[in-house]
Parts: sequence; structure tokens; C-alpha cells
Amino acid sequence: MKKMIQSVLTLALAFAMVACSGTKNEGRAPQELSGAGATFPLPFYNVVFEQFAQTHGDAVAYGGIGSGGGVRNLRDKIVDFAGSDAFLSDKEMAEMPPVVHIPTCMGAVVVAYNLEGVDELKLTGELIARIFAGEVKMWNDERLQALNPDAKLPAEPIMPVYRSDGSGTTFVFTDYLAKVSPMWKEKFGAGKSVNFPTGQAAKGNPGVAGVIKQTKHSIGYVGSEYAFAQKIPYARIQNKRGDFVKPTAATISAAASGVIPADTRCSITDADAVGAYPISTFTWMIIYKEQHYSDRTKEQAQATLDLVRYILSDEAQAITSEVHYAPLPLKAKELSLTNLKTVTYDGIAVYE
Repeated sequence: MKKMIQSVLTLALAFAMVACSGTKNEGRAPQELSGAGATFPLPFYNVVFEQFAQTHGDAVAYGGIGSGGGVRNLRDKIVDFAGSDAFLSDKEMAEMPPVVHIPTCMGAVVVAYNLEGVDELKLTGELIARIFAGEVKMWNDERLQALNPDAKLPAEPIMPVYRSDGSGTTFVFTDYLAKVSPMWKEKFGAGKSVNFPTGQAAKGNPGVAGVIKQTKHSIGYVGSEYAFAQKIPYARIQNKRGDFVKPTAATISAAASGVIPADTRCSITDADAVGAYPISTFTWMIIYKEQHYSDRTKEQAQATLDLVRYILSDEAQAITSEVHYAPLPLKAKELSLTNLKTVTYDGIAVYE
């Protein structure tokens, strides 16, 4: 009985500590938030949401269902925020109430592969496009061999792997291909879903990484953290300056050295900057500008903005490089904090 009482007291103390840890929550009660969307930033979100819960006392549940699914859930007003690696188009924004895009970190889409004995592989954007278009079919194709004279490329068919779900990662990848390959732009274009003519589909970044890991002679596009976690090699890709680059915090950050628009909706693929990794991207949280919807309380709105502001903080941004992403440039943070001032609850700014 004594042990039971002690256990209850310990549990109560733990809950009290969580509640009291919300010293930055403006004195409101702890909230439960929900979001859904991109799997690309999921490793970063797993860490940062846990730290937010510890510092603010608010629990965050996030479903990695793909950017397309996350945006649909936000449009249906069943989540507090959507995660997306693709910013909403003007057409998409016209189909729903006003939203605010908040970049949360930067990352890279890598071209990962499974080739025994090939630790280094160089690729150009045009070659990647022709592989995924089914025009370059064999690993020992003379165009691949010319780029990689020291690699022992097998006389085996190439197995492309791509996303089956509506995906911001697919958008970033195909946005890049459409910029560097006129053939790809004309035949396939850029989008969250593209009709890949050959290969194998898999769900989410974890699914694509898993198929590549298990399938010899495969190649696919995936968030860099997933390739790293699965210990799958990925290619050096030629950038606009002609250099073959691998993604690092420095090369991803270099891609964002250009102008960022006020609403932060921009593509940074194929950036014309020294040392830039060519398939770099922001990833965004998208929230409604008017936060009173679906019976949400003012406290939920405050918690949502507290979460976003925490992700923009130096403390949270320091986590990015630890999990193989890159921190936001100062300009993106400044624009985001300004945009958050326009978010309202019943027409009144949530925070001044």
C-alpha cells in the first residue's frame, strides 16, 4: 500500500512538473496539439516536439502521412497545423481560408542508391531525369560510366524507387528536375504526385529508404536523414556552378543565400550559389491566419503559436544540424515572426 501511495505521489509530481515546466505558456493550461503531413522533417520534429513538451507542457501529436495528406487535413480543419515540403500554390491558397507559411528548417533530398562496391557516385540533373524517365536503363550505361570512370558499375537494370503518396519530397525532387531537364519539364513537370513511368513505388520517406536498402541496383530520392539512418550511400550531384556536391549544413544553407519573399514561399532548388547543394529545400508548417475554427479555443491558438515560435528559436534551430538538417537563415526567421503577428483569434491578434 505504501509503495502504491508513493507511486501515485511520484506520478502526480511528474504531471505537476510538466505543467509547471510551461513557464513560457503565458499562464494558460497545457494543451494537446495535432498536426499531420511531411515525413521529410519527421526526425527533426520528433526531437523538437519532445523538447517543446518539456519546456511548455503542451503535447504535440504529429502524423507523417505526406505533405498532400497534411494539407488535406488542414483544409478539412481537423488539425492545428500541416507539415509540407511544398508551399501552397496560388490556386491551392484560393481554395481555403488564408494561411501563413512558417519555414521550420532546411534539408536536402538525396539520390540514394544500392550498388555493392560503389561508395562514390556522381550524377548530373539531366542523367537523373533520364533514369527516372526510364531512358537510362542500365547501370553500365556509357553516360554513367563517363561520369564515374573509377566506379565498377554493374551490367544490371536500374530500379528507380519513388513515392506512392502525395509528397512534398516528390515536389522538391521534380521541381529540381523540371529546372535542369527540358525533357522532364515537358513530359512530367513538377508536383506532389507525378506519373513515373518505371520503377517501384513506396509510401513515405521511410518506405522509399527501406526499399532502396533492401533492393540491389535500386536508386531513389529521399530525405537525407533517412539515407543516413539506413546507411545508404547517396550521390554527389552537379550544381549550377558545375561542382559535384553532397549535402551538408553548409551546402544546404548556401542554397538559401538568395532573396526570400515576404510570405517565405520560394523554391531553392538548382540555386546559383557557390557550394550550393542543388536539391535543397525549406520545409514549412502551415497554419490558418484566423485560428478560431472547429471549436478550437483561444488557448489552443496560443499553444499553436507558441510551438511555431519555439521552432524558430535559437534553441530549436540548434537541433537541426544534430539530426542532419540545416538551420534557417536569419531572414527567414525574421519574416516568419513578422507574419505570425497577423495570426488572429476572433479577429484579434493572438500575440502583438
